[in-house]
Amino acid sequence: MIKFAAKRFVSMVLILLVLTAIVFLLQKLSNVNPAHAYLGANASQAAIRHETHVLGYDQPVLTQYVHYVRNLLDGNLGVSLRTRHPVATDLGVFLPATVELAVTALVLAVLLGATFGLVSAARFRGAGAFRTLLLALASAPVFLLALLMILWISGDLHLLPGTGDTGYTNAPTGPTGMIVIDGLLHGQPAIAWDGVRHLIMPAIVVALGPAVSIGRVLRGSLEASMSSEFARTARAKGLKERTVVLRHALRNSTSAALSMTGLQVGLMFAGVVVVETIFAWPGIGLYVDQSIPQADFPAIAGVTLVLGVGYVVINTIVDILQAVVDPRVTLE
Repeated sequence: MIKFAAKRFVSMVLILLVLTAIVFLLQKLSNVNPAHAYLGANASQAAIRHETHVLGYDQPVLTQYVHYVRNLLDGNLGVSLRTRHPVATDLGVFLPATVELAVTALVLAVLLGATFGLVSAARFRGAGAFRTLLLALASAPVFLLALLMILWISGDLHLLPGTGDTGYTNAPTGPTGMIVIDGLLHGQPAIAWDGVRHLIMPAIVVALGPAVSIGRVLRGSLEASMSSEFARTARAKGLKERTVVLRHALRNSTSAALSMTGLQVGLMFAGVVVVETIFAWPGIGLYVDQSIPQADFPAIAGVTLVLGVGYVVINTIVDILQAVVDPRVTLE
């Protein structure tokens, strides 16, 4: 197990180095002069040349990349051309809201996917209706589903708020930056509950697609396990079908579902960026959406690296969990 985890860690480091190289090259290949963008459209050529030298953009490309990696290791992601603040500082403000939304959506996707897989494989009562509803919702484009929910649930029914993360102007902003947790830590359950109400719709929209993918893989694995020798032996002993599924087939079927969960994290991050823009959720998706029209490449690169690191780290953890659940899993 230790050897397996060490190999996965080395692979993770190599992948992250490749990711930083790709992001760096994209910045070099773009037609945007960072020094010019930083100084503004009316800057003189002399000022641009001076700022280019100060920022190190006149050095050899390899030297620039080495400095770029060193700065990343020091937590320096550059300065946003739009906000004029360090990108790391901006991400410290916007990232907690994205983490709150993404974690909630991931938990919801796992719960919905597990329910989808279990009720479909075991053919519980109402399984067909539940599966049809989930597939119908997940087949809709994310942006369309988000807009429909805002118009119907928020606009017509007035059941849930449609934009933002809270309706309180005096909501706490620390220590975590997550409105629900901060509301509870400050002894303000009303603010925490308001945060939950704002969180429900965007989390559902992000979670539906991954939930169906996880559920389908789990259902296939469960059906294969339930037709195996050990399942038939369990039935021969007089065990109920529900007991066979939950106690015997489920553990042998979780490895593939865990792998699919890791793969869906990347799609979930992409969905978060779109959903945050539609719901005006104050996370890094909204941050990068506002940065793109301004050609704010340091901010865009910072968000890309953060999402990439999150995706790689989560998939590494998933691989290790697979080895824990199924000792047959090896790197080879």
